Parts: sequence; C-alpha cells; structure tokens
Amino acid sequence: MAIGARDYIDKLLVKKYADEKVDNHDAMESMIDPNKMLETMNDVAAIQRNMFMLSQKLYSACYAVNARAARYQKRAVNDETAEA
Repeated sequence: MAIGARDYIDKLLVKKYADEKVDNHDAMESMIDPNKMLETMNDVAAIQRNMFMLSQKLYSACYAVNARAARYQKRAVNDETAEA
C-alpha cells in the first residue's frame, strides 16, 4: 500500500493544498486553556465519585429500612420434608 498521490488528479490536489495552512497554530485565542480543561475534568470526576458514594449510602439505607420493616412468618414443617 503506497502513501501519497496515485494519479495525476491526486498529484494536482496535493500540489494545490501543500501550501495551505490547515493547522493554524497562530489562532490560540480560540483554543481552550489546557489547565482550565483539566480542572473541569477533575471537577466532573469528583462529582461522579461523590454521586457514586451517595448512591451506595442510599442503597445501604434503603436495604436497612426494608430489612427492618420485613415481617417473617414461621411455617409449619410438613412431616414429609422432616423425614427427608
């Protein structure tokens, strides 16, 4: 598999766009500050971690409430199951 222009049209397109600037590093005003992006990512991760911890606490609390409210009944054991 070759890299580059394969025919005359591709060669012309490469020649035409070779001088065009597609990576405009001079336009830094439009880019987001990397430190601000990392801070935002850190905040989102902290929020997700806290939400997970809260959901685990809520699960534990609901489990405790349901266990406390449960009413257990004794059932008579059949003679057939007692012999087995």
